[in-house]
Amino acid sequence: MDYIDGFVAAVPTENKDIYMQHAKEYAQIFKEYGAKKLVECWGDDVPDGEVTSFPMAVKCEENETVVFSWVVWPSKEVRDDGMKKLMDDERMDLEKNPMPFDGKRLIYGGFQMIVNE
Repeated sequence: MDYIDGFVAAVPTENKDIYMQHAKEYAQIFKEYGAKKLVECWGDDVPDGEVTSFPMAVKCEENETVVFSWVVWPSKEVRDDGMKKLMDDERMDLEKNPMPFDGKRLIYGGFQMIVNE
């Protein structure tokens, strides 16, 4: 069954176009290393919570928008191999290709898919 990498970040709202271009470029790189699909979603209805919420989790500031993203891999093995290759790819070098958001507040993790209906 597919394996998923999930991400949540706070992106400066004024960087939306830059972020979209960045995401499209990264999607192609991820696919080169085995990913089946990369999905990027710009927050539209992401309420603040009282105890937990997406905005609270990424310390979203007033001038930022929450982004929710995921990468679909055919398996964890393909993901592990692909991520090793991604990290060695010079196009992923943050000095040459910086992220258009604060990567310190990025939340990410790998997930085994258990239902896919």
